[in-house]
Amino acid sequence: MSSQGVKLQVQDRYVVMDNGILQVTISNPGGIVTGIQYNGIDNLLAVENKEVDRGYWDLVWNLAGSKGTKGKFDRIEAKSFEVVVENEDQVELSFTRTWDQSLEGKAVPLNIDKRFVMLSDSSGFYTYAIYEHLKEWPAFILDRFRVAFKLRKDKFHYMAMADNRQRFMPLPDDRLPYRSQTLAYPEAVLLVDPLEPEFRGEVDDKYQYSCENKDNRVHGWICNDPPVGFWQITPSDEFRSAGPLKQNLTSHVGPVTLAIMHSVHYSGEELLLKFGTNEPWKKVFGPIFIYLNSLSDPEDDPRSLWEDAKEQMRTEVEGWPYTFPASEDFPQSDQRGNVSGRLLVKDRYVCNENKPANGAYVGLAPPGEVGSWQSEVKGYQFWTKADADGYFCINDIRTGDYNLYAFVPGFIGDYRYDVIITPSAGYDIFLGDLVYEPPRDGPTLWEIGVPDRTAAEFYVPDPSPMLINKLYVNHPDRFRQYGLWERYADLYPDEDLVYTVGVSDYRKDWFFAQKERRSYISRNYMADQVQTRLCRERDRYVQTAVSIGYST
Repeated sequence: MSSQGVKLQVQDRYVVMDNGILQVTISNPGGIVTGIQYNGIDNLLAVENKEVDRGYWDLVWNLAGSKGTKGKFDRIEAKSFEVVVENEDQVELSFTRTWDQSLEGKAVPLNIDKRFVMLSDSSGFYTYAIYEHLKEWPAFILDRFRVAFKLRKDKFHYMAMADNRQRFMPLPDDRLPYRSQTLAYPEAVLLVDPLEPEFRGEVDDKYQYSCENKDNRVHGWICNDPPVGFWQITPSDEFRSAGPLKQNLTSHVGPVTLAIMHSVHYSGEELLLKFGTNEPWKKVFGPIFIYLNSLSDPEDDPRSLWEDAKEQMRTEVEGWPYTFPASEDFPQSDQRGNVSGRLLVKDRYVCNENKPANGAYVGLAPPGEVGSWQSEVKGYQFWTKADADGYFCINDIRTGDYNLYAFVPGFIGDYRYDVIITPSAGYDIFLGDLVYEPPRDGPTLWEIGVPDRTAAEFYVPDPSPMLINKLYVNHPDRFRQYGLWERYADLYPDEDLVYTVGVSDYRKDWFFAQKERRSYISRNYMADQVQTRLCRERDRYVQTAVSIGYST
């Protein structure tokens, strides 16, 4: 670590933050990260890209009344720059873009303030943003917003997002039309003639690396020479939308790493942020931490950088809410409140006494109907997991009005505490014992599966041997393999499955996803087309593909 403190250089076209460990270059006044210098590498970002296409905040928006989830892409470029904090311990920069009536229909009606923070002795930097829509401004729709970093494809080849979800990745060049075949949607391609033969016959699809918000804390890339890691750490979910089970993208071929603040992926129009007339709104997204690490001993395994990144993630989570953001819109811990209590389950057909809601997910979200947290996209949410006795504690809650929501593994339905909860700065609210009574009309006669909001217990088929991702072969997340929906028609070509209660076993006899059967003939034609191209462009692939074995 360096002890030089943080230094700031303000130039005509760039602003440079340097703490002796890394150097970050940001466009002035646009607020686009154009360069990151670290551990002898002059720039970790994709130097072959234009400067505006390396590290940036972006969003997709549309005019009020527009249909669908497609909109206008906006790589947010600021119009003014300000130094907010500058001393040896910290530099915080603000890049702002303001809206006025002359921009109506041309630009998203938001004031946007992008912040970048560097601390002394810190191997990384932070970024957060404040979005604001004033009451008198026009109605509009937001589809998604995120932070994206595109790294050097000649350096970063190994991606990691979990202990059992990491691998060497194909190159972006492998997705070019003459090296791949597009499958059912543009994001999914079959690698026909990749530069590295080991990837031949695999499917590449960014959606295979999605992750639930509750598990999406750290992901990124590793460079082997020199051993360097680039990691995106999200220490809190409070600013993410749709609750802990919402799936979002992480890292994917590019190499790209994303911090998704909001998206409609896997949900559709229901999760669009639709702002009406006379609707003011303001929200802080982040901070997130971009963490860089390296090995002191070049003989060590570069993949050990993942273990260090996880340790850094735990440090960031423990440090939330951060004390350093200078914006008054980001409240520190003493400006927040806490809520605690105990959740019990009352189900007389299971037990004569109230049972502790062991492992329940308990959260605060804006007031709404039972289960509305799953489609809540404008406010903040705060979630925790109850212990084995049903006790829960939700700390560091922004002041405001909330309902308390919960769901309990093993029991159907959603719980909502009907009383509005208003945490105050520095105060603890103890709710005592809360009792959830699951919906029920009588004793359970039979059931298929377990009500735990996953399909993990059901039958997940093997993929077509010509459409695999090797990472997910015999993997707990094998449901992420491409094209499994088509396997239903393979298993049931003539009629839908028949499940016989008391005889059938849902682990073998209940397909994990509900999917209509497509024409067997048309599906065979599609498969033949894929096989024909593989044979034409790489004859030896056919021998490789048919030799791959799977266990059911």
